[in-house]
Amino acid sequence: MTSSQPSTAPTTRGRSTLVYAAAALVVLLVGAAAGMLITLAATGGGEDTPGADSIDVGFAQDMRVHHLQAITLAGMARDRSDDTEVRQLAFDIESTQLDQSGQLSGWLTAWGQPTLPPTDQPHMRWMAGATHSHSSPSGLDLMPGMATSEELMKLRALKDPEFTVYFLQLMLRHHEGGLEMASYAADHARVPYVRNLASKIQQGQSAEVTLLTSMLASRGAQPLPE
Repeated sequence: MTSSQPSTAPTTRGRSTLVYAAAALVVLLVGAAAGMLITLAATGGGEDTPGADSIDVGFAQDMRVHHLQAITLAGMARDRSDDTEVRQLAFDIESTQLDQSGQLSGWLTAWGQPTLPPTDQPHMRWMAGATHSHSSPSGLDLMPGMATSEELMKLRALKDPEFTVYFLQLMLRHHEGGLEMASYAADHARVPYVRNLASKIQQGQSAEVTLLTSMLASRGAQPLPE
């Protein structure tokens, strides 16, 4: 008599997660390579390369940090939400911001700058001349829209439908916070391709803010208080 053995095959969702993780890495690497090629072709590594204290470098570093948290949030929703519409939106956000994060990384590498801002320095010092509500000449420890460690722990502990609603709330606030940086860089960055991507981020996230607000309302929920 043959004893039954528990199946060791991964679940369909588990397999999908592994496949997408591999695909996400490819997107990130391709974006970084493209960013490097565009940068080197535009600057030739010469005098036009932005310096460490420039708006271009500050935006690229801080927006990359901002994007990486959005990628984390979206990845959680893609894997865990039972809401098909939310999973599709999360997939779109994750894919878009992976590609953009790769481009930002590629630029910074080509400029000879770290791909992340120094850990001992505040964020958004490059926006010292901004008139936005969250700007500060000395910078900020937590960028606008970023979820705290406690909020991320809360999201991980929730189950649907509370998980889905809280994800939408966090992502809406995250997008709104990122708009300030994108808007400032679109107007003030020196390098044309930096201004171009900042403008695309501003336009894309503005549209998604409208969508996220509508999705929350249709689920009987409100944005998080400021």
